[in-house]
Amino acid sequence: MPEIKKLLIANRGEIALRIHRACHEMGIQTVAVHSTADSDAMHVRLADQAICIGPPAAADSYLNIPNIISAAEISGADAIHPGYGFLSENAKFAEIVEAHGLIFVGPKPEHIRTMGDKIEAKRTAGALGLPLVPGSDGAISDLEEAKAIAAKAGYPVIIKAASGGGGRGMKVCTSEEQLETLMAQAGSEAKAAFGDATVYLEKYLGNPRHIEIQIFGDGNGNAIHLGERDCSLQRRHQKVLEEAPSPVLSTEERNRIGGICAKAMADMGYRGAGTIEFLWENGEFYFIEMNTRLQVEHPVTEAITGLDLVREQIRIAEGHPLTLRQEDVVFRGHAIECRINAEDPRTFAPSPGLVKMFHAPGGMNVRVDSGLYAGYRVPPYYDSMIAKLIVYGTTRAGAIRRLRRALEEFVIEGPTTTIPLHQALIENPDFQEGNYTIKWLEEWLAKQDG
Repeated sequence: MPEIKKLLIANRGEIALRIHRACHEMGIQTVAVHSTADSDAMHVRLADQAICIGPPAAADSYLNIPNIISAAEISGADAIHPGYGFLSENAKFAEIVEAHGLIFVGPKPEHIRTMGDKIEAKRTAGALGLPLVPGSDGAISDLEEAKAIAAKAGYPVIIKAASGGGGRGMKVCTSEEQLETLMAQAGSEAKAAFGDATVYLEKYLGNPRHIEIQIFGDGNGNAIHLGERDCSLQRRHQKVLEEAPSPVLSTEERNRIGGICAKAMADMGYRGAGTIEFLWENGEFYFIEMNTRLQVEHPVTEAITGLDLVREQIRIAEGHPLTLRQEDVVFRGHAIECRINAEDPRTFAPSPGLVKMFHAPGGMNVRVDSGLYAGYRVPPYYDSMIAKLIVYGTTRAGAIRRLRRALEEFVIEGPTTTIPLHQALIENPDFQEGNYTIKWLEEWLAKQDG
């Protein structure tokens, strides 16, 4: 069984620091790779070794596979952890890592590839017994076939680009009379945006919640679930605040959908951490996608389970079996995570620049994942998230009270941040009652501007 002695972190920011900390607690040395813009980053300062892999642009540094592999070879690393974003869901990267005799801390490349293709992911999920949104099994071009599928699923339906993203190539259709025109429009939009006119059709869910299940597999047919996270508070499909458990799920619903997901991953022979994302409406779950990596919001799961998910990823990559059986997983209390971005809290315009003062909140059950420090300059080249504030309470109401206090204590001077947005958000009665869906935040923001 291979033992990881030195691990290269192929990422930046708070997740690179998170991985570094887990490694050092396990007695594993770390190698930080960084662009020239990140030479003063906290994870670069703390790592055992640091190697510059290119200029600021991500394409020339954090996405530069030859440079990352060279850094691993130069440093003598025996494993690579991709974090999230960048190359974390790039099957080719995982294959190249393994072809160079390095351990990839993540799923098998074939599973990354399967779940990265929307149509193939849906087909695979259905075959594994995951509940799907009613609709076509794959690409659709024949109008009569589309009419039959739409009639069976029930209007409204949504036509989606197979290669799509960001809302392009998507059309909501409310009647059979509109179907032909909207299919043509979605196909031409998809062709223009993605070079692929292929579309598929699904039932349109009007006002669902976004609920995801955290799973772990050991690659040898064993898998468990670690409960759900509610990620419904989103702006432009970007998550803003996440919590675990969801305010709307019962223990029976959690056990049922978690069991379905764990069995599916065991049957698949899945290895490592993964998240199965669902839309939830009127008590029903509908699979939308699977993320074959660690999620930004993994700390809320850690808070309610007491498990270190990065440590578990590394152990599984070394070939160890899962630490826990399903019956050993116990959910306690409630956790909430706020994503703190260097953005204007009203316009959401990016606000990079010098951090003049930084004071993280503390106290019982308050966690801050951030690479910020006074004197650090937030670069303008990457994602604007600069910190994650995670609080835990024995009840949801207690967690909200703790979050209110922690947000009051949080000081970041220099860049404008979204702390005031979170402070306003948690005072809203709908949020306090857990009464929100994926459309709620954008509607609330529109009212604030109005």
